[in-house]
Amino acid sequence: MKTRRASAFTLIEVMVVAMIVGLLVTIAVPNFVRARETSRAKTCAQSLRILEVTKDQYLMDNNLPRVSVIPVTAIIGPSTYLKEMPTCPSGGTYTVGNGDEDAVCSLGGAHSVRGQ
Repeated sequence: MKTRRASAFTLIEVMVVAMIVGLLVTIAVPNFVRARETSRAKTCAQSLRILEVTKDQYLMDNNLPRVSVIPVTAIIGPSTYLKEMPTCPSGGTYTVGNGDEDAVCSLGGAHSVRGQ
């Protein structure tokens, strides 16, 4: 007679594998979240730089001093420098400001031109 051995995983083996997978997930997920927010903050800062360059271009084209008030409609619109207002990937809102002020994001922190 031949004895046949069952080829299945034991409960202990399954539990060890589940524990290892759980440990790897707890290590990896916070890093993914942090990397995603860092990427969003860099994209936001780049959008703010674009707004700054647009403001500077408007001031130069119109021979205005740096302290001039810049109407948003003068730089953002269908026939102006930017077709539409950039959007913050994290959901913040942008304030363009005057010529001598930096454009800012409502989220602040790393979401700024100088935040990096």
